[in-house]
Amino acid sequence: MEFWRKLNGQRIDVPIKEAVEATIMRETEAGHKLKVCIGSDSQVRSGAVEFATVIVFLREKKGGFMFIKNSRIERQMSLRERMILEVAKSVEVAYSMCDLLDFYHVELEVHADINTDPSFQSNTALKEAMGYILSMGFVFKAKPDAFASSSCADKVV
Repeated sequence: MEFWRKLNGQRIDVPIKEAVEATIMRETEAGHKLKVCIGSDSQVRSGAVEFATVIVFLREKKGGFMFIKNSRIERQMSLRERMILEVAKSVEVAYSMCDLLDFYHVELEVHADINTDPSFQSNTALKEAMGYILSMGFVFKAKPDAFASSSCADKVV
């Protein structure tokens, strides 16, 4: 069963969009200017692919925190397919949040755990991922600037 949780393991029992809106309202009332970064990462473990998708809330000059969702697909897939699926998971969450974030004037970035250096294998999916994210109208970040996927999601996958 897939569900969203906080880093401390506390389950988020309301729809994620509702939780994000409550968070934006609480943080704004506390005087914080927010930016939201969404990213995913994956690992292959015993024939299955495990994914983590994160919604990272950055408080301008005041740190941040994240919501996490883990999922698993029980099949083999190529690295390229895995990278595109990571991006698809991030875009799906970003798309479901964009009207809410626009309403509250919260900046949004979609981060892809894909290396911009052609000598890395993950680079094979860079053009497709970038095209996918940019065509949806989102700000795109790849490694080394994609901390939501390459640092945050990487730690919880």
